[in-house]
Amino acid sequence: MSQKINVAIVGLGFGAEFIPIYQQHPNANMYAICQRTESKLNEIGDQYGIDVRYTSYDDLLNDPNVDAVHINSPIPNHAEQTLKALRAGKHVACTVPMATSVEDCIEIVKATKESGKKYMMMETVVYAREFLFVKELYEKGELGKVQFLKASHQQDMEGWPDYWPGLPPMHYATHCVGPVAGLLKLEAEYVSCFGSGTISEDLAKIHNSPFAVESAHIKFKDSDLSAYVYRSLFDVARQYRESFEVYGSKKSFEWPLIEGEDPVIHTAKKPEHEIAEKVATPDYAHYLPEEIRHFTGKGVYNLDENAHLSFVQGGGHGGSHPHLAHEFISALIEDREPFPNAWQSANWTSVGILAHESALQGGALIQLPDFKNV
Repeated sequence: MSQKINVAIVGLGFGAEFIPIYQQHPNANMYAICQRTESKLNEIGDQYGIDVRYTSYDDLLNDPNVDAVHINSPIPNHAEQTLKALRAGKHVACTVPMATSVEDCIEIVKATKESGKKYMMMETVVYAREFLFVKELYEKGELGKVQFLKASHQQDMEGWPDYWPGLPPMHYATHCVGPVAGLLKLEAEYVSCFGSGTISEDLAKIHNSPFAVESAHIKFKDSDLSAYVYRSLFDVARQYRESFEVYGSKKSFEWPLIEGEDPVIHTAKKPEHEIAEKVATPDYAHYLPEEIRHFTGKGVYNLDENAHLSFVQGGGHGGSHPHLAHEFISALIEDREPFPNAWQSANWTSVGILAHESALQGGALIQLPDFKNV
């Protein structure tokens, strides 16, 4: 296909990681960049040879040449910028989470329907090589019947930008909700969550959120499955871990306990000492156009001087970035819903928001909205 999508990237910290991917994608034109700080804008623009530059987001949206925006701004800006873009007739890719309230999630789903434009939340985990490996096992029938799913995201957020301190752990839960919902394309129906432990008083008072750890059970709609997810952000001793695990009747997949080690496959009906086996996770660059395959193994932030915290702690996000860009561009070219689409992104994001509400209510069951039909 010769069609090209004019992409504008908004936010050039983590967002700069995607510039060379779009520049080399056969169906993308890395058209414009947007950053409030003009010096940063010009530095990145000069580095990558991008001529169209905006310090004003509204000016960017008024540019008729922009087909799609990829938003990488701070979390509090996601919903507002997404809604503005959709209502300006632009397709939207947005880094996680979709929004910080269920109400905004509903508004974004409505705006996609009203505008006829596509929305994709750029959830890294569901395009990481580990997820793609388990997805392949599932689709080949090697897992058998899936019986249970589990995920965690533990991270020390000390030293991160000013909107992170004291954040309720489940308010940033898509990295663990995404894989447990995404593997079988399940829809979370209701959630129950408990808080555990306490963070320092100076952090707790920022969001009136005392919990060091939040752990939630998710019940899926029209399914016999549930999942367990847990999160921590402050005052918990743990190496970065962004894990998910799947337990099937034939095989199960477990994440390694230590970063850099191989995951474990458990195979049923073998002699006990042979059930568990470490496996190397293959790369899935062959899913991508040849021009961007090399980005599964390296990125802008490989160099120490450019090391963005999310990329360093996230282990390169499992080679997911070119897969995310390719899925977004492909969905626009093919005029289909991306994965995850607007209602799926709203469902995943709202699990975390409502899980925190549940924790504040001592584990109360809280129903999720029917985002497909808002």
